[in-house]
Amino acid sequence: MFTRIDHVGIACRDLDAAVAFYRSTYGFEVAHEEVNEEQGVREAMLRVNGTDDGGASYLQLLEPIRDDSPVARFLERNGEGVHHVAFGTGDVAGASAAVAGRGVRVLDAEPRPGSMGSRIAFLHPKDCGGVLTELVQAAGPEPDREPGS
Repeated sequence: MFTRIDHVGIACRDLDAAVAFYRSTYGFEVAHEEVNEEQGVREAMLRVNGTDDGGASYLQLLEPIRDDSPVARFLERNGEGVHHVAFGTGDVAGASAAVAGRGVRVLDAEPRPGSMGSRIAFLHPKDCGGVLTELVQAAGPEPDREPGS
């Protein structure tokens, strides 16, 4: 059902400063940047390994663009740090249904658009050991799946 750790989301107050830190400290480069108005964030995806077209894992740096966004509320309560973990799947709707069948609340009734053209759904942190968990179906074919599987 899950093929990899897709990314770890990190809430930050200053995206440019966070990118500079990860670039100078670890040598990570930005693979993708965007503003997600729906989620109220400016984000940068830093590739940790693999390639963008297969098997990559990322750090997702998230800076709120609105005070009422979930990331802004997280920063207010917790300060900067790990916001969520995301698992890659070839079928986000199917994975959501399977996890819901095991008693975990899915926060998105239907998968919604995510970063880099993906489809996503979030799981309730109270049902996941206190960890906000995201399920991600990449825009292209899943790297660990054979065509037609």
